[in-house]
Amino acid sequence: MSLSEIHFHAPRSEPLDNARLRSLIDLDHGLIDRRIFWDQALYELELERIFARCWLFICHESQIPNKGDFVATSMGEDPVIACCGDDGNIRVLLNSCPHRGNRVCFADEGNTRQFVCNYHGWSFARDGSLLGMHEEGRYRECVGFEKKDWGLHKAKVATYKGLVFATFDQEAGSLDDYLGDFRWYLDVLLDNDPGGTEFIGGSLTSQIKSNWKLPAENFAGDAYHAGWTHNSAAQAMLGASVSTPQGETFHVNVNGHGWEFALDGVGNVATFSDRTALRYVRSRQAEIIKRLGEVRTKMVGAISSANVFPNFSFLPGHSTFRVWQPKGPHKTEVRVWALVNKNAPPEVKEAYRKGVMITFSPTGVFECDDGENWEHATNVNSGFVTRQRKLHYGLGMGSDVDHEELKGNVSAGMISDTNQRAFYAEWLRLMTQEGQMS
Repeated sequence: MSLSEIHFHAPRSEPLDNARLRSLIDLDHGLIDRRIFWDQALYELELERIFARCWLFICHESQIPNKGDFVATSMGEDPVIACCGDDGNIRVLLNSCPHRGNRVCFADEGNTRQFVCNYHGWSFARDGSLLGMHEEGRYRECVGFEKKDWGLHKAKVATYKGLVFATFDQEAGSLDDYLGDFRWYLDVLLDNDPGGTEFIGGSLTSQIKSNWKLPAENFAGDAYHAGWTHNSAAQAMLGASVSTPQGETFHVNVNGHGWEFALDGVGNVATFSDRTALRYVRSRQAEIIKRLGEVRTKMVGAISSANVFPNFSFLPGHSTFRVWQPKGPHKTEVRVWALVNKNAPPEVKEAYRKGVMITFSPTGVFECDDGENWEHATNVNSGFVTRQRKLHYGLGMGSDVDHEELKGNVSAGMISDTNQRAFYAEWLRLMTQEGQMS
């Protein structure tokens, strides 16, 4: 019997104990059970063991620079507000009134003196503390009620060079430990200029009928699809077909985070129809070499894609950043931003903003291809028989290499499933990590 003919016979009613969970991921043979993209019980466990515990990307510091600035987003399906407090510190607050659960903020972004629930008038300071409520005098008669105990629930917050992360697990290790050596790669984007970075042009939000893991794993390391899926778009943008980059290409992964790349210098930024960004990258290469070294300089603008586990993805060469917010096992909300160097000239920033919109946005020439594939790859698994068949994730097994400069787990080649397997190894580790959060 071939590996592709092996069935998973466990009925849907079988408890999701660790043995059952481990049967879904066969890393030794590169096989994945399709039910991880469809099953509601698995999805609920993901919300508990992944999205309620991991460090999740929230926003960029440039989005909330002033006291009272805020952005609303989600951590898993938990709505949250990131707000710059009176002390200048960023806090991430659960966007749910502790009285009856209503949202206290319905705007996506803005500036506020306080958050007020429109149900019973409970109001909260920028740091989440309860200020007062409608008919506050009645609560003086409420035995044991203390306002200090009923503020908005706070997540644990940390930043890395402008990127704001949060976790609901108060016992979680540091963000630096979570990112590990992946920070060395993040600096290709975040630290190639002394002025740092910023998000520009607002954001784009859309929804796709896809499981969140499919786009996340795609960005973690699926260069394989580009030459087929995006060939017509590449011809339109570049006047040539997509081809595998010549020279050194790699997959690297750290703690489930993945980055695949070529050392081609400007392969991705060249796909913008406006060559302004391309000229900007080329003009700064000598400066970047002094700051990051030759290897990482070749990664600036290069053909590449990356994902910070679980759901924060970006194309380093395009400077497009996005999160894949889960909205059920079969739906994902996509939020997209453009990242630029603060010190970049206005015309360069505008070139990146337009380049992101043209290539990777809800109507971008490349992302339209991807979204359609992810939707079909999710929805086809609704069939009972289909869900019994394994998926092949075995490309690139045995391609690990030692590299004197690259950090993390390194494998040679760009056409590989190595980073996807690392993604699901981390998924399985967290899913089988039992115990309750404090």
